[in-house]
Amino acid sequence: MNWQLKANHWPYYRQLMRLDKPIGIYLLLWPTWWALWLAAEGIPPWSIWLVFTLGVVLMRSAGCVINDFADRHLDGSVSRTRQRPLAAGHVSATEALQLFAVLIALAATLLLWLNWQTVLLSFGAVALAACYPFMKRYTHLPQVVLGAAFSWGMPMAFMAIQLQLPAMVWWLYLANLCWTVAYDTYYAMVDQPDDEKIGIKSTAILFGRYGFVVILSLQAITLMLLGYVGYLASLGWIFALALLLSAVLFAYQYRLARRSRQHCFQAFLHNHYVGLVVFLGMALDYAVKSAGA
Repeated sequence: MNWQLKANHWPYYRQLMRLDKPIGIYLLLWPTWWALWLAAEGIPPWSIWLVFTLGVVLMRSAGCVINDFADRHLDGSVSRTRQRPLAAGHVSATEALQLFAVLIALAATLLLWLNWQTVLLSFGAVALAACYPFMKRYTHLPQVVLGAAFSWGMPMAFMAIQLQLPAMVWWLYLANLCWTVAYDTYYAMVDQPDDEKIGIKSTAILFGRYGFVVILSLQAITLMLLGYVGYLASLGWIFALALLLSAVLFAYQYRLARRSRQHCFQAFLHNHYVGLVVFLGMALDYAVKSAGA
Protein backbone atom coordinates (compact mmCIF):
# COMPACT_ATOMS: atom_id res chain seq x y z
CA MET A 1 0.00 0.00 0.00
CA ASN A 2 1.51 3.33 -1.05
CA TRP A 3 1.78 6.08 1.55
CA GLN A 4 -0.90 8.63 0.68
CA LEU A 5 -1.16 10.92 3.71
CA LYS A 6 -0.46 14.50 2.63
CA ALA A 7 0.47 17.50 4.76
CA ASN A 8 -1.83 19.80 2.76
CA HIS A 9 -4.78 17.52 3.58
CA TRP A 10 -4.44 18.21 7.31
CA PRO A 11 -7.67 20.29 7.45
CA TYR A 12 -9.56 17.27 6.06
CA TYR A 13 -7.79 14.86 8.41
CA ARG A 14 -8.74 17.16 11.28
CA GLN A 15 -12.36 16.89 10.17
CA LEU A 16 -12.07 13.12 9.84
CA MET A 17 -10.84 12.92 13.43
CA ARG A 18 -13.58 15.37 14.53
CA LEU A 19 -11.02 17.51 16.31
CA ASP A 20 -13.17 20.45 15.26
CA LYS A 21 -16.08 18.87 17.18
CA PRO A 22 -14.71 17.77 20.56
CA ILE A 23 -18.05 16.66 22.07
CA GLY A 24 -17.09 13.00 21.50
CA ILE A 25 -13.84 13.53 23.39
CA TYR A 26 -15.76 14.98 26.35
CA LEU A 27 -18.29 12.15 26.40
CA LEU A 28 -15.46 9.61 26.43
CA LEU A 29 -13.20 11.59 28.75
CA TRP A 30 -15.57 12.20 31.69
CA PRO A 31 -16.42 8.51 32.28
CA THR A 32 -12.74 7.60 32.00
CA TRP A 33 -11.94 10.18 34.65
CA TRP A 34 -14.80 8.83 36.81
CA ALA A 35 -13.08 5.45 36.76
CA LEU A 36 -9.61 6.87 37.43
CA TRP A 37 -10.78 8.81 40.48
CA LEU A 38 -12.80 5.87 41.82
CA ALA A 39 -9.94 3.43 41.28
CA ALA A 40 -7.44 5.75 42.99
CA GLU A 41 -9.95 6.88 45.65
CA GLY A 42 -9.00 10.40 44.75
CA ILE A 43 -6.48 11.99 42.42
CA PRO A 44 -4.83 9.24 40.32
CA PRO A 45 -1.07 9.08 39.59
CA TRP A 46 -0.32 11.85 37.12
CA SER A 47 1.37 9.50 34.64
CA ILE A 48 -1.65 7.20 34.45
CA TRP A 49 -3.97 10.20 34.20
CA LEU A 50 -1.92 11.53 31.26
CA VAL A 51 -1.80 8.17 29.48
CA PHE A 52 -5.56 7.69 29.72
CA THR A 53 -6.35 11.29 28.75
CA LEU A 54 -4.16 11.11 25.65
CA GLY A 55 -5.58 7.66 24.92
CA VAL A 56 -9.11 9.06 24.94
CA VAL A 57 -8.20 11.69 22.33
CA LEU A 58 -6.37 9.22 20.09
CA MET A 59 -8.94 6.42 20.30
CA ARG A 60 -11.89 8.75 19.79
CA SER A 61 -10.13 10.22 16.75
CA ALA A 62 -9.41 6.74 15.40
CA GLY A 63 -13.03 5.73 15.97
CA CYS A 64 -14.28 8.72 13.97
CA VAL A 65 -11.92 7.93 11.08
CA ILE A 66 -12.96 4.27 10.82
CA ASN A 67 -16.62 5.31 11.19
CA ASP A 68 -16.34 7.63 8.19
CA PHE A 69 -14.51 4.93 6.24
CA ALA A 70 -17.34 2.49 6.93
CA ASP A 71 -19.99 5.06 5.99
CA ARG A 72 -18.22 6.63 3.02
CA HIS A 73 -20.88 5.35 0.58
CA LEU A 74 -23.77 6.29 2.90
CA ASP A 75 -22.87 9.72 4.30
CA GLY A 76 -23.62 11.41 0.99
CA SER A 77 -27.28 10.42 1.39
CA VAL A 78 -27.63 12.01 4.83
CA SER A 79 -28.02 15.78 4.92
CA ARG A 80 -25.98 16.20 8.12
CA THR A 81 -22.98 14.18 6.89
CA ARG A 82 -22.75 14.70 3.13
CA GLN A 83 -19.93 17.23 3.49
CA ARG A 84 -17.65 14.93 5.48
CA PRO A 85 -14.22 14.61 3.81
CA LEU A 86 -14.63 11.03 2.57
CA ALA A 87 -18.20 11.49 1.39
CA ALA A 88 -17.27 14.72 -0.39
CA GLY A 89 -14.21 13.13 -2.03
CA HIS A 90 -11.62 15.37 -0.37
CA VAL A 91 -9.63 12.37 0.88
CA SER A 92 -9.37 8.77 -0.30
CA ALA A 93 -10.34 5.59 1.49
CA THR A 94 -6.66 4.63 1.58
CA GLU A 95 -5.79 7.88 3.32
CA ALA A 96 -8.48 7.21 5.93
CA LEU A 97 -7.17 3.71 6.62
CA GLN A 98 -3.61 4.97 6.91
CA LEU A 99 -4.68 7.73 9.28
CA PHE A 100 -6.56 5.15 11.37
CA ALA A 101 -3.44 2.97 11.52
CA VAL A 102 -1.27 5.92 12.61
CA LEU A 103 -3.70 6.86 15.39
CA ILE A 104 -3.90 3.27 16.65
CA ALA A 105 -0.10 3.03 16.57
CA LEU A 106 0.24 6.23 18.61
CA ALA A 107 -2.34 4.95 21.11
CA ALA A 108 -0.42 1.68 21.33
CA THR A 109 2.77 3.50 22.37
CA LEU A 110 0.93 4.79 25.45
CA LEU A 111 0.55 1.20 26.63
CA LEU A 112 4.30 1.09 27.31
CA TRP A 113 3.60 3.00 30.55
CA LEU A 114 0.93 0.53 31.76
CA ASN A 115 1.05 -2.96 33.24
CA TRP A 116 0.65 -6.00 31.00
CA GLN A 117 -2.81 -6.80 32.37
CA THR A 118 -4.08 -3.41 31.15
CA VAL A 119 -2.36 -3.96 27.81
CA LEU A 120 -4.35 -7.19 27.38
CA LEU A 121 -7.58 -5.35 28.12
CA SER A 122 -6.69 -2.74 25.48
CA PHE A 123 -7.30 -5.26 22.70
CA GLY A 124 -10.98 -5.13 23.63
CA ALA A 125 -10.98 -1.36 23.14
CA VAL A 126 -9.49 -1.68 19.65
CA ALA A 127 -11.93 -4.44 18.66
CA LEU A 128 -14.96 -2.44 19.80
CA ALA A 129 -13.73 0.75 18.10
CA ALA A 130 -13.15 -1.10 14.84
CA CYS A 131 -16.43 -3.03 14.70
CA TYR A 132 -18.85 -0.38 15.98
CA PRO A 133 -19.18 1.55 12.66
CA PHE A 134 -20.37 -1.58 10.85
CA MET A 135 -23.02 -2.56 13.42
CA LYS A 136 -25.65 -0.18 12.05
CA ARG A 137 -25.96 -2.43 9.01
CA TYR A 138 -26.77 -5.57 10.99
CA THR A 139 -28.53 -4.55 14.21
CA HIS A 140 -30.80 -1.85 15.56
CA LEU A 141 -28.52 -1.65 18.60
CA PRO A 142 -25.32 0.00 17.36
CA GLN A 143 -25.71 2.44 20.27
CA VAL A 144 -25.19 -0.48 22.68
CA VAL A 145 -21.91 -1.36 20.95
CA LEU A 146 -20.90 2.32 21.17
CA GLY A 147 -21.71 2.25 24.87
CA ALA A 148 -19.53 -0.83 25.30
CA ALA A 149 -16.69 0.93 23.45
CA PHE A 150 -17.07 4.21 25.36
CA SER A 151 -17.04 2.31 28.68
CA TRP A 152 -14.03 0.10 28.03
CA GLY A 153 -11.61 2.60 29.50
CA MET A 154 -13.21 1.95 32.90
CA PRO A 155 -11.95 -1.61 33.50
CA MET A 156 -8.64 -0.53 31.98
CA ALA A 157 -8.39 2.31 34.51
CA PHE A 158 -9.07 0.00 37.45
CA MET A 159 -6.61 -2.58 36.18
CA ALA A 160 -3.94 0.09 35.68
CA ILE A 161 -4.31 1.41 39.23
CA GLN A 162 -5.61 -1.50 41.35
CA LEU A 163 -4.48 -4.53 39.33
CA GLN A 164 -7.97 -5.95 39.79
CA LEU A 165 -11.53 -5.58 38.50
CA PRO A 166 -13.85 -5.21 41.52
CA ALA A 167 -17.63 -5.41 41.19
CA MET A 168 -17.78 -1.63 41.36
CA VAL A 169 -16.21 -1.20 37.94
CA TRP A 170 -18.86 -3.35 36.26
CA TRP A 171 -21.71 -1.41 37.86
CA LEU A 172 -19.97 1.76 36.65
CA TYR A 173 -19.55 0.19 33.21
CA LEU A 174 -23.27 -0.62 33.03
CA ALA A 175 -24.20 2.89 34.16
CA ASN A 176 -22.12 4.46 31.43
CA LEU A 177 -23.43 2.04 28.82
CA CYS A 178 -27.04 3.01 29.67
CA TRP A 179 -26.13 6.70 29.57
CA THR A 180 -24.41 6.32 26.21
CA VAL A 181 -27.39 4.52 24.65
CA ALA A 182 -29.65 7.29 25.93
CA TYR A 183 -27.69 10.24 24.55
CA ASP A 184 -26.76 8.51 21.29
CA THR A 185 -30.44 7.75 20.70
CA TYR A 186 -31.04 11.51 20.81
CA TYR A 187 -28.24 11.80 18.24
CA ALA A 188 -29.80 9.09 16.05
CA MET A 189 -33.17 10.82 16.15
CA VAL A 190 -31.68 13.70 14.14
CA ASP A 191 -30.87 11.41 11.20
CA GLN A 192 -33.82 9.05 11.58
CA PRO A 193 -35.71 10.02 8.37
CA ASP A 194 -32.56 9.73 6.22
CA ASP A 195 -31.49 6.51 7.97
CA GLU A 196 -34.85 4.86 7.29
CA LYS A 197 -34.57 5.72 3.58
CA ILE A 198 -31.11 4.19 3.14
CA GLY A 199 -31.56 1.22 5.47
CA ILE A 200 -29.37 2.29 8.40
CA LYS A 201 -30.45 0.80 11.74
CA SER A 202 -30.48 2.56 15.11
CA THR A 203 -32.16 2.56 18.51
CA ALA A 204 -34.11 5.66 17.42
CA ILE A 205 -35.79 3.55 14.74
CA LEU A 206 -36.13 0.53 17.04
CA PHE A 207 -37.76 2.48 19.88
CA GLY A 208 -40.00 4.45 17.49
CA ARG A 209 -42.67 6.49 19.25
CA TYR A 210 -41.47 5.17 22.60
CA GLY A 211 -38.04 6.75 22.10
CA PHE A 212 -38.38 9.46 24.73
CA VAL A 213 -39.80 7.02 27.27
CA VAL A 214 -36.88 4.64 26.75
CA ILE A 215 -34.35 7.47 26.95
CA LEU A 216 -35.80 8.75 30.24
CA SER A 217 -35.84 5.20 31.60
CA LEU A 218 -32.20 4.65 30.65
CA GLN A 219 -31.24 7.95 32.24
CA ALA A 220 -33.05 6.98 35.45
CA ILE A 221 -31.23 3.63 35.48
CA THR A 222 -27.94 5.47 34.92
CA LEU A 223 -28.52 7.62 38.00
CA MET A 224 -29.55 4.64 40.13
CA LEU A 225 -26.47 2.68 39.09
CA LEU A 226 -24.20 5.67 39.72
CA GLY A 227 -25.85 6.04 43.12
CA TYR A 228 -25.01 2.42 43.88
CA VAL A 229 -21.43 2.99 42.74
CA GLY A 230 -21.29 5.98 45.08
CA TYR A 231 -22.51 3.76 47.90
CA LEU A 232 -19.85 1.14 47.16
CA ALA A 233 -17.20 3.86 47.07
CA SER A 234 -18.51 5.49 50.28
CA LEU A 235 -19.07 8.78 48.52
CA GLY A 236 -21.11 11.35 50.40
CA TRP A 237 -23.50 14.24 50.02
CA ILE A 238 -21.49 16.11 47.39
CA PHE A 239 -21.76 13.19 44.98
CA ALA A 240 -25.45 12.76 45.83
CA LEU A 241 -25.99 16.44 45.01
CA ALA A 242 -24.21 15.93 41.68
CA LEU A 243 -26.59 13.09 40.81
CA LEU A 244 -29.58 15.25 41.74
CA LEU A 245 -28.29 18.04 39.47
CA SER A 246 -27.75 15.46 36.71
CA ALA A 247 -31.42 14.47 37.01
CA VAL A 248 -32.37 18.12 36.48
CA LEU A 249 -30.10 18.26 33.42
CA PHE A 250 -31.76 15.12 32.00
CA ALA A 251 -35.18 16.73 32.47
CA TYR A 252 -33.96 19.81 30.61
CA GLN A 253 -32.70 17.62 27.76
CA TYR A 254 -36.12 16.01 27.46
CA ARG A 255 -37.87 19.39 27.25
CA LEU A 256 -35.32 20.52 24.66
CA ALA A 257 -35.60 17.39 22.51
CA ARG A 258 -39.38 17.50 22.42
CA ARG A 259 -39.25 20.69 20.32
CA SER A 260 -37.82 19.21 17.09
CA ARG A 261 -35.30 16.74 15.64
CA GLN A 262 -32.68 19.48 15.49
CA HIS A 263 -33.21 20.11 19.19
CA CYS A 264 -32.49 16.41 19.75
CA PHE A 265 -28.96 17.21 18.62
CA GLN A 266 -28.75 20.00 21.18
CA ALA A 267 -29.96 17.55 23.85
CA PHE A 268 -27.19 15.15 22.78
CA LEU A 269 -24.54 17.87 23.09
CA HIS A 270 -25.87 18.84 26.51
CA ASN A 271 -24.72 15.49 27.97
CA HIS A 272 -21.23 16.94 28.21
CA TYR A 273 -22.47 18.85 31.26
CA VAL A 274 -23.86 15.69 32.84
CA GLY A 275 -20.48 13.98 32.57
CA LEU A 276 -18.77 17.06 33.99
CA VAL A 277 -21.17 17.37 36.93
CA VAL A 278 -20.78 13.70 37.88
CA PHE A 279 -17.01 14.01 37.70
CA LEU A 280 -16.96 17.16 39.82
CA GLY A 281 -19.20 15.44 42.36
CA MET A 282 -16.75 12.55 42.65
CA ALA A 283 -13.60 14.68 42.66
CA LEU A 284 -14.90 17.19 45.21
CA ASP A 285 -16.22 14.43 47.47
CA TYR A 286 -12.80 12.76 47.53
CA ALA A 287 -11.08 16.14 48.02
CA VAL A 288 -13.24 16.99 51.03
CA LYS A 289 -12.61 13.55 52.56
CA SER A 290 -8.89 13.91 51.98
CA ALA A 291 -8.84 17.36 53.59
CA GLY A 292 -10.71 16.08 56.61
CA ALA A 293 -8.55 13.00 57.07
